[in-house]
Amino acid sequence: MLQSNPPPRPAKDAVAARPIVLIGLMGAGKSTVGRRLAARLRLPFVDADNEIEAAAGMSIADIFERFGEAHFRDGERRVIARLIDGTPKVIATGGGAFINDDTRALILEQAVAIWLDADAAVLADRVKRRDTRPLLRGKDAKQVLLELARKRNPVYALAPIRVSSHHAPHDQTVTAILKALGL
Repeated sequence: MLQSNPPPRPAKDAVAARPIVLIGLMGAGKSTVGRRLAARLRLPFVDADNEIEAAAGMSIADIFERFGEAHFRDGERRVIARLIDGTPKVIATGGGAFINDDTRALILEQAVAIWLDADAAVLADRVKRRDTRPLLRGKDAKQVLLELARKRNPVYALAPIRVSSHHAPHDQTVTAILKALGL
């Protein structure tokens, strides 16, 4: 039986000099974990969704409703390209950002990508707390997340680092990320 080698881990020096970009499905904890990770690393934290809303002057839900997903994804790509400016920081992305070929290539080339992976049941439990996610409006969250996971997880798996996000304190996920980074 052939075994594939895991992708190489970024070296400590490379981590210190590059942005850390958290990817994964909605509810994986990218924003919450990202804030805590940035604090532990003494780096700035940026939530790409907040930056998109600020640039557009409207909520993501409104962007989806008024202009559609394709328009949103184009703006998301441009904002993330602006955020990945070579300075160390922690960036939380939206769930679909890494699916875009250009955005993914930029993240993989110029940042350290970390996939926060979580079970659909955990994600569904987390996202039910807020009704702000356009892809879930009026739908069964767990079914939508299972379908998104089926489509997106193979792409997320291209990230060099994968950390599981469970029903546990977010600081445990932060500690797991630091360990995966060799810090």
